Amino acid sequence: MVDNPRINIGFDIEWDLQRGLNLWAGMPTLSMWISTSVAGLMSGLCTMVGVERFNLCLQLGGQQSVEADWGVISSAPTFEEGLKVMESISWPAGWGRWELLRLDRAAQEACYRVTNGWEALYQRALGVNWGSAMVAGKLAGLTARLFGTPCWTEQTSFAATGADYDEFVVRPTDTPLEARMQQLLEAGQATSADLAVALQRVKTEIEERARSEQQLREKLQLIQQQEQALRTLSAPILQVWSGVLAVPVMGSLDESSAAALMDRLLHAIEGSATQHVIVDLTAVELVDTSTAEQLLRIVRAVGLLGASVVVTGIRPVVSQTLVSLGVDLGRLTTLRNLEEGLRACLGASAGPSLVLKRG
Repeated sequence: MVDNPRINIGFDIEWDLQRGLNLWAGMPTLSMWISTSVAGLMSGLCTMVGVERFNLCLQLGGQQSVEADWGVISSAPTFEEGLKVMESISWPAGWGRWELLRLDRAAQEACYRVTNGWEALYQRALGVNWGSAMVAGKLAGLTARLFGTPCWTEQTSFAATGADYDEFVVRPTDTPLEARMQQLLEAGQATSADLAVALQRVKTEIEERARSEQQLREKLQLIQQQEQALRTLSAPILQVWSGVLAVPVMGSLDESSAAALMDRLLHAIEGSATQHVIVDLTAVELVDTSTAEQLLRIVRAVGLLGASVVVTGIRPVVSQTLVSLGVDLGRLTTLRNLEEGLRACLGASAGPSLVLKRG
């Protein structure tokens, strides 16, 4: 079996023929034609997001990819010596020859030169000058580690336009990449990719709103059902005898509950043999003018269907309230309790010994 080819240029470069991998210092790498494959890849990305967004993304990627690079540099006695070690690795990989032209620790400023970097080469092939943002991001990330503060890179020379090299000045910054991205959005420099993201966000918000509205409708329906159940429980309609319905009212009769009770009661009477209705107020502790008026409306409505109404169980305090309110109870037949009301209804059905007033 043939051994895997291997060379050493300060570190091992190996071709693992069985697995189809090219390993640099044991790490998988990718070789691409700069003027064709890399140019096509980067051109497509730039077209999709725009030059400024494209450069910001590459700077961010460069800054986030310096962990291993910093491990190499920090292993040397000084930053300057470490960068020379890094250069011996970067140029064989196509990142170009890196040089530190100036480093002012007091002023926190560094100047770098990169010759034959891959970004400048593919941009020459395309005939564009977008800047070497990925290298700029790496230099910003490494310098930020040195100074201990976030940094930003400004490119001052462009090999893509015919210069012999790219040059960069790196200084601390108070504006993080996220803020620069937000500035692009606020300036209205949106791209087709931004619009796609915005449309998807709107679609998601609409779907979420539709789900929320559906949930609210379901909750409202449940509340309405519960309210209906409570109204039914607070004033159930019971058939206590042939032709006699009893309605024990619990709590109070407001306009809404009284209207619902009237509707249910009239439906129960309609088409039936109901002759008498007993409205029992034993469980009602307080009444006001509105409650009394609602009660009178029910009596009149029942009377229009040919049935009589007996009101039972009026408590003394309720009676005093009704009198003090000046409510006209002259059209109501009132008895002490439900038992007396039932007897009166049965007696009225049996003969003329008791005449019940009709609404």
